[in-house]
Amino acid sequence: MNKRALGALAAAAAMAGVLGAAPTASAAPVPPGCDKGYFCIYSGDYGTGRLVLKSDGNWSGSVTGRSIFNNGAPFPGFDHIQVDWKGIGSGSECVHYYPGPGDYGISFNHDTVITKVTWRGEC
Repeated sequence: MNKRALGALAAAAAMAGVLGAAPTASAAPVPPGCDKGYFCIYSGDYGTGRLVLKSDGNWSGSVTGRSIFNNGAPFPGFDHIQVDWKGIGSGSECVHYYPGPGDYGISFNHDTVITKVTWRGEC
């Protein structure tokens, strides 16, 4: 093997070592005002805009928002939320708590009327 090939091989091995040691991406930051143990509804997409509703208990009513974030604490039977809404279409979705695996928020990308949020166990 010539010196040029050995140099390229050494450089590739060094780069692989650097990439293997790189930290994994961290979870997205918690939107402003959404304390641990609460779910929050925002006027903007992806937890942006004005904080419209913040609750640490079950909630029902009618509030317009574009996104919801679950900052619940791990607690068996009460750390996920079931979100019901109506708007361009009606729906219901279970949302995991932050920063666990799975989705911990919903962004509707249009004004949506959230009608009920219930704390629950695993989705």
